[in-house]
Amino acid sequence: MPHFISIFLKRYNMNSLNSGRLLNDMRFWVFLFFVIRLYGITQPPLEIAHNWRQTTVTMVARNFYETDNNIFHPRIDIGGQLSGITGMEFPVFNYLIYLLSLLFGYDHWYGRLINLFVSSIGIIAFYDIIRRLRNHKLAFYAGLILLSSLWFTYSRKIMPDTFSVALVVIGMQQAVIYLLKGTNHWRLALFFLLTAFGLLSKLPAIAAMALLPFLLLNKEYALRLRIRIAVLSVFALFPACWWYFFYIPYLNETFHLVHFFMGKPMLVAGQEITSQWQAAFAQFYETALRYSGFVVFSGGLIIALRKDKRLALYALVSLLMFLILILKAGDNFVRHSYYMIPFIPVMAVLAAFTLVNIQSKKLAVGLLALIMLEGVLNQQHDFRLKEKDLPLLNLEAVLADFSATDELVAINSGEYPTPMYFAHRKGWVSSNQMLSDTTYINELSDNGLKTIIILKRSFGTDLLLPYAEVYNDADFRIYKP
Repeated sequence: MPHFISIFLKRYNMNSLNSGRLLNDMRFWVFLFFVIRLYGITQPPLEIAHNWRQTTVTMVARNFYETDNNIFHPRIDIGGQLSGITGMEFPVFNYLIYLLSLLFGYDHWYGRLINLFVSSIGIIAFYDIIRRLRNHKLAFYAGLILLSSLWFTYSRKIMPDTFSVALVVIGMQQAVIYLLKGTNHWRLALFFLLTAFGLLSKLPAIAAMALLPFLLLNKEYALRLRIRIAVLSVFALFPACWWYFFYIPYLNETFHLVHFFMGKPMLVAGQEITSQWQAAFAQFYETALRYSGFVVFSGGLIIALRKDKRLALYALVSLLMFLILILKAGDNFVRHSYYMIPFIPVMAVLAAFTLVNIQSKKLAVGLLALIMLEGVLNQQHDFRLKEKDLPLLNLEAVLADFSATDELVAINSGEYPTPMYFAHRKGWVSSNQMLSDTTYINELSDNGLKTIIILKRSFGTDLLLPYAEVYNDADFRIYKP
């Protein structure tokens, strides 16, 4: 990556850094937003949005470090007496956390830094693609809009969503440069590797490849170059297809643990989306670019339909690809904002297209500022942690006197794995109702349960059980069944 950055900066024909025109330089804004998002970078994965999803990532990374570093056997901590090995997205992101842990010792926040670094390079690549194919102004506006979109906070979460899309975008940038110049065949290798690993990291990142058909059908580029890109594109899909459609079912069946969501039948998912169409549509205007961004995006789509048929067709192809992903997600799309991430770059381009077609520069800049302010201000809460969740950071220390690290525990956190990660134990996450069922407890005891952890304030509520109580404070109650 550092080599890539140095090549980009050398070949990037702008003198704004030397002339002092920083505000017109995409690199300045990417760097500024990078620094802003370093605030709280070492925080534990306890922020409001999707802490549960982050801890499933950190569980896998920590198990690579402590248990088994086989990248083909990702394992989580909530499989009860099972090994914890389960089917999930290919753990490229998790493994990078593990590799950093080999150098510096394990810590969860490495994932935040890795994602922020790769996602920032992805923004530069996104800008560079548009600049090369269109112009600086459209690219600059689109880059700033993407920076302040949902990408703003998710690019610092310990999740592979922006990470995977960024890898594919960087790969697409290499393809664009190769088609334009026809030299430096190492760019072909970069295109293949980055695209393949991006798709492996999370399959919905394929939406970022919607530009590819337009590049391959463009006769302005030499036919031999387009054929090479097309062939490598097909080969880049093979690893992801093998992993998601063959190996994940094998892992789930072999190790008897299904946890990660891998899509629904389209008919079922379609019915769920249809019944909740208003909430699904709200993801586009409430979540992705917020209200002002959505209005400007809608204007860009209308203008493109009238003035730029190629851009409009690109947007519609992208939307079609994205709709297929929605029809695999079903009501999960409605409930989880990160499903919007693969389509946000397209929305950013169309919103920017509106701005470049506004004759008044002051009005265009004013709308851009409004979009960015609304986007960032509506995400600032994600940098703070709930005070009632902070005692979870002490849970492992509390357990040290009552539970060995290899003993199985049960926690009343419902379906949330977050407390199990901070307990640094393996076992079951259950509801109060389940833990009150003696038959259920007896079954877990037969499978190795040694300790029951009752969370009183965070992720659970207090529960009195007829077992030996070994610890009790304002946050936790611990039983030995």
